[in-house]
Amino acid sequence: MAALGSPLQTLRGLLRELRHVSGCAYRDTAAYRHVLAAFRAHRVTSEKLCRAQQELHFQAATYLCLLRSVRQHQALHREYHGRGERSPEEVAGLVGFRLPQQPGGKG
Repeated sequence: MAALGSPLQTLRGLLRELRHVSGCAYRDTAAYRHVLAAFRAHRVTSEKLCRAQQELHFQAATYLCLLRSVRQHQALHREYHGRGERSPEEVAGLVGFRLPQQPGGKG
């Protein structure tokens, strides 16, 4: 996480991840209301420039990274998790190989 980007991008990313987790009724969740309230409370105005806004942005970007990583981990786990014994053809196809054909039609 070298660059944080803009706070608006971070907010949109957080809301996108909440939508993935909660489904289409994500706006009714307490997490949605909390994230919006926190971003609104720590807005930079022309009257003040506070360090708390940057701290919130860093924490939000870290949480966004966590949510994305968990979602990607679950997708990989669903795809590659063992389902018992697999045939050699299925294992070869899983890693992108094809098994050679035996002469005489044996395999």
